[in-house]
Amino acid sequence: MEIRDMKTALPVPVSLSTELIAGISSFLATAYIVVVNPLVLSQAGMPFSGVLTATVLVCFFSSLMMGLYARSPYVVAPGMGLNAFFTFSVVQGMHVPYPVALGAVFWSGVFFLLISVFNVRELVIRAIPKTLRYGIAAGIGLFITLIGFANAKFVVPHPATMISLGKLTTPTLLFLVGLLLTAILILKKSRGALLWGILATTLLATLPGRLFSGEQIVVWKGLVAAPDFSLLFCLDLMGSLKWSLAPVIFAFVFTDLFDSLSTFVGLAEATGRLDENGEPLRMKESLLTDAVATTLAGLVGSSPGTAYIESAVGIESGGRTGLTAVVAACCFLPCLFLSPLLSMVPAVATAPALVLVGVFMIQTVTKIPWNEWEEAVPAFLAMVLIPYSYSITQGIIWGFLSYAGMKTAAGRRMSAAFWVITALCVAALVFE
Repeated sequence: MEIRDMKTALPVPVSLSTELIAGISSFLATAYIVVVNPLVLSQAGMPFSGVLTATVLVCFFSSLMMGLYARSPYVVAPGMGLNAFFTFSVVQGMHVPYPVALGAVFWSGVFFLLISVFNVRELVIRAIPKTLRYGIAAGIGLFITLIGFANAKFVVPHPATMISLGKLTTPTLLFLVGLLLTAILILKKSRGALLWGILATTLLATLPGRLFSGEQIVVWKGLVAAPDFSLLFCLDLMGSLKWSLAPVIFAFVFTDLFDSLSTFVGLAEATGRLDENGEPLRMKESLLTDAVATTLAGLVGSSPGTAYIESAVGIESGGRTGLTAVVAACCFLPCLFLSPLLSMVPAVATAPALVLVGVFMIQTVTKIPWNEWEEAVPAFLAMVLIPYSYSITQGIIWGFLSYAGMKTAAGRRMSAAFWVITALCVAALVFE
């Protein structure tokens, strides 16, 4: 199918050199996940090197499939927000062993695959109100930001006020410097701004710890090592098939599905990757790839995979075909052997990236009709309960329940599919 520009309706020129540059640009924009994902999931008790290997495998095979099968220029990697949900809500919050949580990831991928193959996704999409999607996306952004502040010890627990600002130590000052530097790089539209911010903060952290506080923030662990496949097939498939984990699987599917849809639709609208009916090109194939990425993630030892909005960097560089994703996929492979080097990156270096990802995600609040209370109240509750309860699941559940209550009070009629999802939310609360 010929790719045409949305505004001019003229064919978009495609060249090999442009696609190569676009693929490298997309890799630089998304490569931070190779460091951030292991740091987040290692807090669930998983080995850093094992998660790094799993992360690279998901990035490589899923992006490769996106390029060769879906023929789309989107990079696929473990999703931010999904990894936080896996670690802090499921493993730490619900005390679920990580092999069982990996099993839930796998089954959510299977479910996602089935609704994509049989086109059930349209029913699910229509059943979930847009304002709830916006509120949940913003809530996940706030959740990720809170985790970033906590990892940097910029925000700490407090017995009287629950949370409070931490002391200004060398690590927290490094975090603030890294936050400012990374924000400036984004302002200057630097390719790979988050990655360069992480690297720069790590370099800054190699000396100040010893010079000013006697604390060694960055510890040399070596340069290269063989990949760690210890998490391969470490999932507990049967243990994850419990009713108590149904809300977890639903939350994975819900977040993954709408994260993918918003990415595909947004990038297609912005870049003109539309068919003659104005629909995103190869949407079904792209969603199938996303579902396979989540299923693969459970098998190799990672949180769910999803298409990255940072793929826009490569598309803005001229990437229009699957070759962009293929090039980006190949760029991830060398990272398999760099676990000692990448494990040196301290939490204060990745915390600025987490905070700024929250800035990106909270932008959806502008789409919420705040003057319509029956829409605004459920979206607001979903948004604030995710960070306040430290659980994406609870934000989704109470968002749906409040939406059902507000619409019923207003005399609005909702679809049968919506009430099925609401009933599942009630069941989740009862059986929890």
